[in-house]
Amino acid sequence: MDNYIGKRLDGRYEITELIGQGGMANVYKAMDVLDNRVVAVKILKREFSESDEFLRRFRNESKAIAVLSHPNIVKIYDMGFSEKIQYIAMEYIDGITLKEYIDSERVLNWKDAVHFIIQILRALQHAHNRGIVHRDIKPQNIMLLTDGTIKVMDFGIAKFAREESMTATDQAIGTVHYISPEQARGDVTDEKSDIYSVGVMFYEMLTGQKPFDTDNPVSIAVMHIKNIPVRPRDINPNIPSGLEEIIMHAMEKDAENRYQTASDMIRDIEAFKQNNQIIFGYYSVPLVQQRAADMGRMQYGTPQQPVVPMQPMQQPDAYEEEDEEEDYDEDYEIEETETRQKSLIVPILTAVTVVVIVVAAVFIVALLTNPNLLRKSVEVPNLIGMTYDDAVKNYDSDIVLSVEEEEYNDQYAAGTIYKQSENPGTLVDRGDNNKIRLAVAVSKGTQMLVVPEVKDYSEAEAKNMLTEMGFHVNEMFEASNADDAIQKGNCIRTDPAYGTELKVGSNVTLYVSTGIAIDEVTVPQFVGMTQADAETECERVKLKIAGVEEVDSDKPKGEIVEQSIAAYETVNAGTEILFKVSNGNAPEGDVYYGMYLPTDITGKYTIDFTIDGQVVKSYPFVAETAGGMVEVTLTGTGQKQVTVSVTGETTGMTARLGIYTFDFTAGSFTTISEDFQSAFSAVTPQHTTAPVPAATEPAPEAVQ
Repeated sequence: MDNYIGKRLDGRYEITELIGQGGMANVYKAMDVLDNRVVAVKILKREFSESDEFLRRFRNESKAIAVLSHPNIVKIYDMGFSEKIQYIAMEYIDGITLKEYIDSERVLNWKDAVHFIIQILRALQHAHNRGIVHRDIKPQNIMLLTDGTIKVMDFGIAKFAREESMTATDQAIGTVHYISPEQARGDVTDEKSDIYSVGVMFYEMLTGQKPFDTDNPVSIAVMHIKNIPVRPRDINPNIPSGLEEIIMHAMEKDAENRYQTASDMIRDIEAFKQNNQIIFGYYSVPLVQQRAADMGRMQYGTPQQPVVPMQPMQQPDAYEEEDEEEDYDEDYEIEETETRQKSLIVPILTAVTVVVIVVAAVFIVALLTNPNLLRKSVEVPNLIGMTYDDAVKNYDSDIVLSVEEEEYNDQYAAGTIYKQSENPGTLVDRGDNNKIRLAVAVSKGTQMLVVPEVKDYSEAEAKNMLTEMGFHVNEMFEASNADDAIQKGNCIRTDPAYGTELKVGSNVTLYVSTGIAIDEVTVPQFVGMTQADAETECERVKLKIAGVEEVDSDKPKGEIVEQSIAAYETVNAGTEILFKVSNGNAPEGDVYYGMYLPTDITGKYTIDFTIDGQVVKSYPFVAETAGGMVEVTLTGTGQKQVTVSVTGETTGMTARLGIYTFDFTAGSFTTISEDFQSAFSAVTPQHTTAPVPAATEPAPEAVQ
């Protein structure tokens, strides 16, 4: 079992399976547990991580590659460098390599090949414009998605994989079947080397063969340097001449004679798409091959020498005395020939007469069935709207039809003629075969395209990609939701959605992110909830609990007694909130109780505080020294109902002053019932009792 499978790199990338093996690195499928997405992780093999120079270059280049952002380039998410492991985390592509596709199809039709090559060139153009050369372009490094999208991989790794001591055939340089001549020689390489490799792939797609192929890598490298490949059309005659020119121009031995940029090659391919009969004229004569006996290789670019017929060799007159005999023989032969010729004149004349009669009869019959045979010109029929097959069937005797172009056309069904080289009704001279020649354009029907995936692509890239496909793009701007987290300026989605099939020219709305949306929420009343209920409610309204502190409280254990943000306040989603939760232990507190005494009472009295039927505190006082006021501090926990009564020492009578709720946590009390006047009247001798002020209130400073 692979040592990495089941491991987690840097606490983030959980390796699940091996999905690819290469000369320098292995590629694994992994789960990015931080961003919750599937990624591909390329891990360099140990033998390539032991060179300090290689590691330095690899790290520097990896940082440069990370800036590439193009729809046809696999995205780089992250890199990791340590003494034990070197890896790159990249976009996971659910598809197959272009090599697998080529192997399965063997020979691609030119339209599919052009579709793939243009995408590869656009990816290279993006990289070349940023000073990055791939240097290992090959089908194995290109992924193909199910919708036909191309993704180029392994940028920059091959660029620094070859140290100075390595040869052109070392494994690190890449597959020799696709390397440029300068790369095979070990010379300095640039973007034109990538173009050569693209030309080789183009050649392979359309012919089903590599231009140079043997069992010896060294021999292949030498062939790239010295040999000229077999003309593609000699292998596959269905390849248009224009494409053959493009391939051979991309594969020029001298880099200065090749396309200088990927844009140049794209320009020619686009011109070919507009007119597949185009000839670019890169070569002064048509591409021809001639066997070079001295090198045993194919050449092109020079016309074949005309064949000069050999003259009969003149024999010398060895013996003059033989002239008479020769003259005699010649005279005899002449007489004999003349005799034979005379004898053949009659049968020959007879045969010629018969042939003339037969031809005349045939001509007369043809003339009777088709009077137009004697006409020098003929009127061109209207073929527009007719299927090509019907046109051939109905006009085969008068017209030689040729298809000049096949294009998508919304107005005409597939196979229908929508344009002809001569206007209907025009008189056209017949050709040598007694037929007129007419070129037509045949509709391929309505072109349908699949809307590509643009999520997280930059606005410019997505708009350019949709426009190049033929869609009309409208832009809308909206905030990205927190789950997608699409940064400002990148695309959120399209309408119609990704994967929808539309006609070319249809309108597609591109939604561009204005940033991540921040929701506002109203803070609930958490006080009184249990901690568990508060956690559930925070998750629902998208608040984050920053901390929970247990405090003494007379509330049940686990109940929220305080929240850091007031209830019903409006805050941003994701705001942090703190809670204080009861630990079930009520705190002790003091309540200050005070009252004004009647002015005329004298003697000794005792005030009792009763809770739950038990006197918890007694306070004796003498009326003459009380100063007209009594203050008592009572200590307790929680909220309690307290009955306060007074006992007169002289009378021995007891009366209730009032009933109260003491909140020892808050340090205050509230009155349930109270009657000072009646209470003191009941416990004081009548002759000493003075009028008691009605509804005596505690001293203001004693009430909290």
